[in-house]
Formats: sequence, C-alpha cells, structure tokens
Amino acid sequence: MATVEERVKAVTGKVLGLDPEAIRAENNFTEDLGAESVQSIELVAMFEEEFGIEMDEDAALSVTTVGDAVKFIAKVCKQQGVDVEE
Repeated sequence: MATVEERVKAVTGKVLGLDPEAIRAENNFTEDLGAESVQSIELVAMFEEEFGIEMDEDAALSVTTVGDAVKFIAKVCKQQGVDVEE
C-alpha cells in the first residue's frame, strides 16, 4: 500500500495535471502548483474518495501545502478509523 504522502501526490497530480514525482511536501497548492478554487474543491472530493473519509470542507480548504494535507488527511483517517500507511 502506498503511503498517505504518495497517495496525496498522486491525486494532486491527477487533478492538476502534474507529474506526482515533481510535487514536494512544501509546495503550496495555489501558489506553487497553480490550483484554482474549483480545483481545490475537486481535490478535497478526490482525497475523500481516495481515502474513504469525510472531511470538513472549510478545514480541508484551509490546508495550504501538500505536507499539511498529508498530516490533515492522516489525522482524519485516524479519527474515522481508516487504516493508512504513514
């Protein structure tokens, strides 16, 4: 099973049309990766689908970097009893 970080990068790459290998933890979704607001909402939906979780949309949209998204998603998975590889 891929780690949370690998899965976040894969989904981000798919939604934003980027190479997941080029995405770094410190990358800001909007400033570095060019995500627009519609894409940010799409990312939240895709992360929920990928991990089988439900996130608070406002809290999820306040996450700005890939690394923070990894931490946020791992925390939500833990809270919702979803087993993930960190």
